[in-house]
Amino acid sequence: MEIRWTILVAAFALSGCSSGSEGIEPIRGSITYGGQPQARLSKSPPGSVLPHQFIDPTGRWVEETYIVQADRSLKLVRRRDVVDSAD
Repeated sequence: MEIRWTILVAAFALSGCSSGSEGIEPIRGSITYGGQPQARLSKSPPGSVLPHQFIDPTGRWVEETYIVQADRSLKLVRRRDVVDSAD
């Protein structure tokens, strides 16, 4: 009975897992906030990684990572808070 319970709990926990990039929504300051930028990246090959740092609406430094898609659009794949080590 214990093994069945463990398997059931593990299956339930894993059912909520995803690739992680699907749930990242652009925030004010993101390159893709309000839609894709009007100008497409013409010199960056698909698969290129594009970092972007800005201050979010709450005043924190944020770093986002984008990947250039085959159609030259940007896909937001990561966001993290930047910690200032000078403080």
